[in-house]
Amino acid sequence: MNTQAPAVAAGGNRNAAPAVAEGSAAPAGKRRTRGTGSLTQRMIVVAGLWITVLLLVGGFALDRVLTRSLVRSFDTQLENVLKSMLVASEIGPDGEVRFNRSPADQRFIEPYSGVYFQISGAGADAFPSRSLWDRRLRISDTHFHDQPHFYDSAEFADEPLRVVERDVILPGSEVRWRFQVAQNRGELVEQIEELRTTLIWSFASLGLGLTILAALQTVYGLWPLRRVRKEVVAIRSGAKTRIPDDFPDEIRPVTDELNQLLAHNEAQAEEARRHAGNLAHALKTPLTVITNAATAEAPDLSDTVCREATTMRRQVDHHLARARAIGRRASAQARASVWESLQAVQRAVERMYEEVTVDIAGDKALDVRAERQDLDEMLGNLVENAAKYGNGRVFVTVERREDGRADILVEDDGPGIPAEQRAELFTRGKRLDTTGKPGTGLGLAIVRDVAEIYGGTVTLEESEDLGGLLARLTLPAG
Repeated sequence: MNTQAPAVAAGGNRNAAPAVAEGSAAPAGKRRTRGTGSLTQRMIVVAGLWITVLLLVGGFALDRVLTRSLVRSFDTQLENVLKSMLVASEIGPDGEVRFNRSPADQRFIEPYSGVYFQISGAGADAFPSRSLWDRRLRISDTHFHDQPHFYDSAEFADEPLRVVERDVILPGSEVRWRFQVAQNRGELVEQIEELRTTLIWSFASLGLGLTILAALQTVYGLWPLRRVRKEVVAIRSGAKTRIPDDFPDEIRPVTDELNQLLAHNEAQAEEARRHAGNLAHALKTPLTVITNAATAEAPDLSDTVCREATTMRRQVDHHLARARAIGRRASAQARASVWESLQAVQRAVERMYEEVTVDIAGDKALDVRAERQDLDEMLGNLVENAAKYGNGRVFVTVERREDGRADILVEDDGPGIPAEQRAELFTRGKRLDTTGKPGTGLGLAIVRDVAEIYGGTVTLEESEDLGGLLARLTLPAG
């Protein structure tokens, strides 16, 4: 029995075909025009950019640290010279500053040697090093420093200086003396430039090496994907039927899924060929009967045509139900309410068999993993058989099993069927009824085939409550 198939066939397909055609054409065009680029290039570019950013940040930080270290070392030398000058300084009889020992650095007595000192005080002549010759260090009266103060000076046009100065009051004098030590910072600049050049070349080489490493790693890491492509091409050309399993662990799930998809497609193709052959074989006998009756001009030709046409219609319905279920079983989202389907079947059967009462009980919220139309097909056949061959009572029970499956029990109060003959009812065209009631022997075969497609089963047992036949339909619960 099929309570909804005509509506779907008549109304659903006419509207669905144009929508599918229009909906599939647009994405196909977009896929052809949209460039997704190379995965290898993406990974190499991303790795190169990230390596560049890290090296730039790391290089800048390392440059700051090393530059400050060089400057700090340079300043420490100047400060040590300043301290030695302070220790060796005293006030002479004329009130001027003098050294009780000569400076150890001979560059102080070489003109323009690049190392200079100068001692200055208010109202007193400046005491410069001989290395200054005719030049003097600039003195600022706007600030005083009791601690060493470092700064860069460009007062000599051809000689950039690094200067440290400190203001002190020597014993025996009330004058605030400013001690200044200066050194040409060209050597410091050269050291910093050499350091930066070394850092640039080192980090550039490191970045290039890391980028090459990332490229090699990417090419080597993605090589199995290229193998997968070659294997797929070999399968499409007919050279192979399956993808080998000698792939890395990360690729093996993909190859396994592809092999399962290939096996699924082969099974569907084989199933389609088998169904086509079965349908042709099933239609061949009724057509032969009609042809022979028409050739012999049998007087019951019209009855024969009607009878055999009914048989052919049931055969076509059976194979269409199987084909429809096969096409839908890939949908993991398929859900159908058992209670709603049973209520629809109950109304249809009670209209067809007014003397039959169909009672349903059990879990009203239970769903199964099947399309509603296929569930109606299975339940309709079972309930209609129970109503046709019973004595007026049909009882349907819906139960949820502990293993996550659903049982739908259809019982009748008919004479039942011996256990040794129940398996024969699932043979297409096989009937055990001898009362002449209309039927083609395809109902239970349809139920079995559709249930198996969804991973379910159907079995025949004896009803303990009503005494007739009990049909148990088991399907995965939603």
